[in-house]
Amino acid sequence: MTGRKPPLHQQALGLVGDILNGRHMLSQVIAPALFLADAVLCALVIRLIPYTEIDWKAYMEQVSQFVSGERDYTKIRGGTGPLVYPAAHVYTYTGLYYLTDEGKNILLAQKLFAVLYVVTLGVVMRCYRNARVSKRYIIQRLHSIFVLRCFNDCFAVLFLFLTILAFQNHSWRAGVLFYTWGLGIKMSLLLVLPAVGIILLLGTGLNSALQSAAIIALVQVLIGVPFLANNPWGYLGRAFELSRQFFFKWTVNWRFMGEQAFLSKEFALVLLALHVLALLSFLTSRWLKGTGRSLSHIITSVLQVKSPFLPQEQEAVAEAITPEYVMTTILSANVIGLLFARSLHYQFYAYLAWSTPYLLYKSRIHPVLQYMLWAAQEWAWNVYPSTPFSSGVVIGVMATTVASVWLGTKRSVLWVDNAEKTK
Repeated sequence: MTGRKPPLHQQALGLVGDILNGRHMLSQVIAPALFLADAVLCALVIRLIPYTEIDWKAYMEQVSQFVSGERDYTKIRGGTGPLVYPAAHVYTYTGLYYLTDEGKNILLAQKLFAVLYVVTLGVVMRCYRNARVSKRYIIQRLHSIFVLRCFNDCFAVLFLFLTILAFQNHSWRAGVLFYTWGLGIKMSLLLVLPAVGIILLLGTGLNSALQSAAIIALVQVLIGVPFLANNPWGYLGRAFELSRQFFFKWTVNWRFMGEQAFLSKEFALVLLALHVLALLSFLTSRWLKGTGRSLSHIITSVLQVKSPFLPQEQEAVAEAITPEYVMTTILSANVIGLLFARSLHYQFYAYLAWSTPYLLYKSRIHPVLQYMLWAAQEWAWNVYPSTPFSSGVVIGVMATTVASVWLGTKRSVLWVDNAEKTK
């Protein structure tokens, strides 16, 4: 006797599950369909939702001074204040300045950022695919940050994921150039520098990693030459200002602490210490696990300009740097940095939105809880102005993500297994 068929609703749910998990022929059309739908949605957002002026006018005012010949960073200002981004930001928006009639053609600027959005989305999808992540994790919403605000974070995020994509394909030099240009647009990409350094060291060896570090530094010097030649300390102080004063009224993340605690130096030092401790925890027990080398041994070897691995060991470790390892390492460093950042503004969601689904997937917590955390994050970042409760949710979701990724990657799937086989 053949068993009775399950109820129709169970068959439907099973079909949906098979499609979402790549077990059905229709699974292949999900990514293209989502991509096209997102492109259409960008067009609808531009058409139906009014543009919101925040930073674009200030960017254009600052660029106009650069175009007019000003090379002293301390004298370049816009409606929102002084220029506080590195030189690649200036060059990128100079191109937009000329393309959009000195910034006056806002509609064209929005269309260009819509193209930027879909290109970035395509790169993110490819990174997810390389890391073998189910297609249900790539749905996100960042249209307002791109096409309604035109923030420079949009370019920085594109180069962040281009770096990931290049490293996934072991295109090390291309990844280094993508990273350094993104860093030259906005120093927020410094948050992933520890992960970039580890990946280059393990994937290319010490000598090549040192060359990559030199390239990153050299590119930053070269793009800054016009400003460094005029007022070097002024450029460095403004473009890479690490002691910047943050305003409580704009913060999305730590509002529940209260303004007095938020502005205190003690709070800043606690965040810095926690950031370092979290990075060390991931370095010692996750990112370096399977190499057969401790963090102290690697640091000592690097300081002595000596490879921490024998030649045959280096080759085996390099081959074990999988697309999953690259993406997990860089995105976990990113969310750790965001968690312990002194202040986040709404546009910083661009660095988080496409990271969280992947990291929650790697955490291996129940899918229902993953979607609940994702929904809570979406809600909290859409509360304006932020409230003590919404900022608590922002921190809570990021902290849960970091902790669950640390627990979920205890065995570092694939990368550790591959590395252990080479011992």
